[in-house]
Amino acid sequence: MFSQKHDLSSGGRPILFEPLDVPGKALERRATGLAEFDRALGGGLVPGSAILMGGDPGIGKSTLLLQAAGRIAKAGGDVVYVSGEEAAGQVRMRAARLGLADAPIRLAAATSVRDILTTLHTMEPPALLVIDSIQTMHSDTIEGAPGTVSQVRGCAFELIRYAKESGAALVLVGHVTKDGAIAGPRVLEHMVDVVMSFEGERSHQYRILRSLKNRFGAVDEIGVFAMEGDGLEEVANPSMLFLSGRDEPLAGSAVFPALEGTRPVLVEVQALIVRLQSGATPRRAVVGWDSGRLAMLLAVLESRCGLNFSSAEVYLNVAGGYRLADPAADLAVAAALVSALADRPLPKGAIWFGEVSLAGEIRPVAHPGVRLREALKLGFDRGHGPTGSAEKVAGIAFEGLPSLAKLVDRIVS
Repeated sequence: MFSQKHDLSSGGRPILFEPLDVPGKALERRATGLAEFDRALGGGLVPGSAILMGGDPGIGKSTLLLQAAGRIAKAGGDVVYVSGEEAAGQVRMRAARLGLADAPIRLAAATSVRDILTTLHTMEPPALLVIDSIQTMHSDTIEGAPGTVSQVRGCAFELIRYAKESGAALVLVGHVTKDGAIAGPRVLEHMVDVVMSFEGERSHQYRILRSLKNRFGAVDEIGVFAMEGDGLEEVANPSMLFLSGRDEPLAGSAVFPALEGTRPVLVEVQALIVRLQSGATPRRAVVGWDSGRLAMLLAVLESRCGLNFSSAEVYLNVAGGYRLADPAADLAVAAALVSALADRPLPKGAIWFGEVSLAGEIRPVAHPGVRLREALKLGFDRGHGPTGSAEKVAGIAFEGLPSLAKLVDRIVS
């Protein structure tokens, strides 16, 4: 039996329950002025929502948010941008480079959550509140330095509560660990409404804004940007970024229509096979795909199709620095491997998609029609995939492949 001082069944104030069909004002999303950002959000910023954006250092998180903040401010929305990492003068320099020096943004350099919330309560709630970053914030009611688990959790809770009560859309920038996970407590991702990842290689100009969690829209939607001298430019047709554009096909190259949320993106899968002398240990190198899945696919090709990769080095690359997670990439990877092994180019204007089982079967995948229509739009006229899974798309011929053995016969014969 609990003692009276630990009994929480009394002493509080009653809460009010409401039916689901209670009439109320519908929440209207606010456009950020960046169509690719809005796409990843599911249509724009929801009032009172809390968004957590993570990404590698220098990838462009602050640039993207400053561009969005500037456009919202120029459209008449009140925007507060609080930087805990840079001085106000440094943020102004970036804004000038982005052509946003005249944007009416309320800018401050501060790290005390108490000071930030005290100031916000003296003014009308802004349309957008950006905190860059949550790991630099601290609360004087919590022990520990900024960035510790307790500080990050406590500061985020107070800022999220303000957003819910005031209706301001809150964006928290989050540091990431070397493994790519957002630093701090995992509960932070549960507390917010939207978790976004800003990805890309600093050696490549493209950036992908990916939605990992979204209470107000579809998950796995992406927005694509290109880093230019004057900031991030939207890429309306990302497929053009990841295709080589060569006129004649080369051995070991296959085009795969990846699906990111509802958006199809055509990418090029490249394979290289190097025969070794006996006794040498063959190497397996993968860029942009799961190395474990490559090992499985090589084993299936050897076991079910009689191909020999054990005495060869295998190199696999997804062009443009793109990272594939779609299981439908199996068939494109297999086609590139077989093409490289046989030193025979794949048919020109062809795409390949399908999941491969351990039995060597090519299994159906989601939305084949969407993939084919994107390929047709970019000039491809042939599709190869699972038998009986693709809807007919006028203008593109589809050939069903029931197994990897049929794929090998199709390429080698």
